Amino acid sequence: MTGDLILAIDEGTSSARAIAYDADWHPVATATRRLTTDHPQPGWAEQDAEAIVVAVVEVVAEVLEAVRGPGRIAAAGLANQGETVVAWDRHTGAALAPAVLWSCRRSQEIVERITADGHGAWIRERTGLPLDPYFSASKLRWLLEEVPTVASAAESGRLAFGTVDAWVTACLGTEIARTDPSTASRTQLFALADLDWDDDLLGVWGIPSTTLPMLVPTTGDLGSLAHPSWGGAIPLRAMVCDQQAALAGQGGHRAATIKATFGTGVFVLANAGEAVPPPPDGILATVAWGSPGGPATYALDGGVFSAGAFLAWLHDDIGLLDAPAMLDRLASQVPDAGGARMLPALAGLGAPWWDADARVTISGLSAATRRPHLARAALDAIAQRTADIVEAMTPALPSATVPLRVDGGLTGSDLLVDRLADLVGRPVDVAADPESTALGTALLAAIGAGRLDEEAAAAVAGTKRRVEPRLGEAARRAERSAWIEFVHAARALAPERLTRST
Repeated sequence: MTGDLILAIDEGTSSARAIAYDADWHPVATATRRLTTDHPQPGWAEQDAEAIVVAVVEVVAEVLEAVRGPGRIAAAGLANQGETVVAWDRHTGAALAPAVLWSCRRSQEIVERITADGHGAWIRERTGLPLDPYFSASKLRWLLEEVPTVASAAESGRLAFGTVDAWVTACLGTEIARTDPSTASRTQLFALADLDWDDDLLGVWGIPSTTLPMLVPTTGDLGSLAHPSWGGAIPLRAMVCDQQAALAGQGGHRAATIKATFGTGVFVLANAGEAVPPPPDGILATVAWGSPGGPATYALDGGVFSAGAFLAWLHDDIGLLDAPAMLDRLASQVPDAGGARMLPALAGLGAPWWDADARVTISGLSAATRRPHLARAALDAIAQRTADIVEAMTPALPSATVPLRVDGGLTGSDLLVDRLADLVGRPVDVAADPESTALGTALLAAIGAGRLDEEAAAAVAGTKRRVEPRLGEAARRAERSAWIEFVHAARALAPERLTRST
């Protein structure tokens, strides 16, 4: 049987998902497994590395069973959760420590050490990334310094390091760990202009080059993935970082496309063309997709570290609000937040602030504050943080009126999307398919298999509605100014900052 379906494997932070698409880009089979994140200390975030692979195996097996076997799959794409890292024994294939997640701040002291040594400016110039625990390099250094089994494996030549895509490819069907430029560009070990691992960066971070995965193109013949439960191998034709996949799923092969994906965090990316872009202050330059050594398409990027995770925390752990899916109904009971404000900084502040010390702050409460006001404040906070990034990115974009395309589960909130349009001052297009990461992964796999070109891939993306801003420009600027003042005040209250000041 000739394969007629394209399979997307989306290994995200909160879940692993597999979706098979037909020739009209309709999902014909879907499977999801939730992933558990552990927080053993404040600011730490980790997952069972073996459980990640098990989840991928199970979702693919479920989809393959639904479509009657791997012979239906013409091409598969693998998206991964970006900066998250795994250390494993290349001889036994066993993980040597939990996966350290992108949102984990445990390596802050290492980042401060590298900063004190004066490396920040040239690392940003070479990688497009500021010094922050968000990126992979400091996490890898932490594993070498703090986990004896990792240090021992390095000494004996058995250590393998990689992002989640490398870990999955090492475990499934081949012992060769692989990663592509879009994910490698998130590590701070990869030179944007050269599109290769960089010896100077490896030296500063103290990462042995022999531990890193092989670089492969984002699209093309990347071998195959296999597991005994699948009944055969599936052809791997794309590997990509999840947010770049979402950009592809939002028509991102078109120049100047800008999208925001609302999930555990919010991640804003804009297609920046085929030359390394000079990023505005607080914004990242990264690879959207490409090949080692080139060519490549680049992107501007900025992330809010806590969005869906912030709402889940307010419900699951604090008991302050209803489940995220119920927030619109609760928040709609009041016209505004009644002066209440929240800073969603569970894992510090990402772009454009880059403040690892920042903490969740709730202010402006009074005797008149009720739960609906808090619900409204939580949704406002996510919209404001997204506006922070879009506003910082706008000077580098060709137009301030290009619609912001949005996807992800939180875009089901009409209130959130309405507030976002008002605060960014431009139209917001809500994706017809909320799973833009999976769709983009499938589109890239189809490109890699020679079944689609970039122009045709960009045409697949659709929107189900457009929301126009209703707030006047003067009122928008006043709201944004008040928010920025609040952020500055909230940052000043971070316990670490108060301790240093005394």
